[in-house]
Amino acid sequence: MKLNAEVFLNKKVIISGGLGFIGSNLAIKLVDCGAVVTIVDSLIPEYGGNLWNIEPVKDKVKINISDVRDEHSIQHLIQGQDYFFNLAGQTSHLDSMQNPYTDLEINSKAQLFILEACKKYNPGIKIIFASTRQLYGKPQYLPVDEKHPLFPVDVNGINKLSGEWYHIVYNHVYDIKTAILRLTNTFGPRMRIKDARQTFLGIWIRNLIENKPITIFGDGSQIRDYNYIDDVVDAFLMVAGSDQWKGSIFNLGNDQPISLKTTAEMMIEENNGGNYIFKEFPADLKKIDIGDFYSDFGKIKQMLDWTPKVSTREGIKETLEYFIKNYNYYI
Repeated sequence: MKLNAEVFLNKKVIISGGLGFIGSNLAIKLVDCGAVVTIVDSLIPEYGGNLWNIEPVKDKVKINISDVRDEHSIQHLIQGQDYFFNLAGQTSHLDSMQNPYTDLEINSKAQLFILEACKKYNPGIKIIFASTRQLYGKPQYLPVDEKHPLFPVDVNGINKLSGEWYHIVYNHVYDIKTAILRLTNTFGPRMRIKDARQTFLGIWIRNLIENKPITIFGDGSQIRDYNYIDDVVDAFLMVAGSDQWKGSIFNLGNDQPISLKTTAEMMIEENNGGNYIFKEFPADLKKIDIGDFYSDFGKIKQMLDWTPKVSTREGIKETLEYFIKNYNYYI
């Protein structure tokens, strides 16, 4: 199945977290598809929203600075919308352990606000919810498919799991059309590089640009899979544009996982310079580390013919080029 851009022509689309990494790339693609895009973002500094992210389409989208925890705002904003890409969230695993109540409010309680608003004011809307592979915890087998037991190792995983299940329940009970994508390590232009709150790859990119060493916790043998942002955006749009997705949960992933050490070496090669160092895991991170992980994305491949097209190396090259050019807007 190919992405059918015409599905979104003149459709009204709302993206929560739309000034963040994935949301902004999705907004740009939807504008290209002819959609009428409304972006909702709190612009809380720690959560990755950045107005520069939508620079290419800043005059073609509507921006509403609002928090998904504001149920009155959400009730107003979702009315008349055809699609809701529900991407707003607290993504830092460590922050979720240090401030669990905030994580609960954003990743769990706010999801009920959204779904209740849709039930009352726009029951025909289609919702795509961004979830995480963190729900699986430490893998019992690899690759991890959607049937793998769920055993979150941190507060973030627990709250994202409850957010998922609210969507599934409202789908089954109230016929609110929902689908869920469990994302793995997504990277690319517009991701947060200021720190490691979104992904360790962000701070690695920053360190390379600043001629600082990449820090690898442990011995670097941990295996990960990566998805370039363009492939992830295509997955969101393919799921939203299909009639087969209602009530479904899909893993994204890559069938060519690599170690952290190999990842660092690849980034250094594409940067034409740099180095890395090994450090022992900080105690707080070690307790929530999941070890080796890579996903089985066979379900979405079978149903929608989605598969990652951009190699990790090519994605790293594109990402470095973007941030070297736009560095000042992200630090």
